[in-house]
Amino acid sequence: MGDSLKVPTNLGFTAKDIRVAVQRRDVIIVIDVLRCCSTIVTALANAAEEIIPTRTVREARMLHKKHPELILAGERGGIKPHGFDCGNSPLEFTYQKVKGNRVVLTTTSGTKAIVLSKNAEYVFTGAFLNAEAIAKATVTVAEREETGISFITAGSDRCFSLEDFICAGAIARCLPSERAEHSDVVWAALLAFQQAHKSLYEIIRSGRHARRLKSLGFEEDVKFCCQLDVSQFVPFLKGDSIVLFARA
Repeated sequence: MGDSLKVPTNLGFTAKDIRVAVQRRDVIIVIDVLRCCSTIVTALANAAEEIIPTRTVREARMLHKKHPELILAGERGGIKPHGFDCGNSPLEFTYQKVKGNRVVLTTTSGTKAIVLSKNAEYVFTGAFLNAEAIAKATVTVAEREETGISFITAGSDRCFSLEDFICAGAIARCLPSERAEHSDVVWAALLAFQQAHKSLYEIIRSGRHARRLKSLGFEEDVKFCCQLDVSQFVPFLKGDSIVLFARA
């Protein structure tokens, strides 16, 4: 963009919001903190070759049947489907398990939002773990392409998600004010993060989805996913697969 122009930012929650963002040619950041995007960041950080997102369990199973070397991973209702190699816990995606491997991943909300965004030229996945890195990468791309940035919060079972909204604010806070022009809803997310950041885990764990994960025995996942700016890895959707942005 020219020196006097700023990158416009928007935040969406629905499939319609995704379609509008794609039509605007925005750089898209899909956010699903608990746990899809945190799992993707972790798997790639631990040297997974690529993550292949699918909308349905059936699609994931068919892809695995065709390519049995793939690690079959995902969840429905927070639980690993029968016969899957891994669930959706980032703690499962260790270096020893995923190094050099390809993963097919299907989740209740996150992978659906990613697949719905695939017609955009630039689709990234963000979490608290890599908030600063995602901000730096996407603002650079948006300025180069002379377009905006859209945060797409995946939510939980089509419902508003506290952690995804606050995470959008965590990423937005790393977009320099002289380079970005936030919509009101992005400003709201930023203000929410500023209020929450000193007690991030305590606030996130009070949310509906976090309480659900805790009831299923995944409290350590929630704690892990609330770590802020601990990863420099930037996942990027290239074709049908998510790879590291630098590699792409």
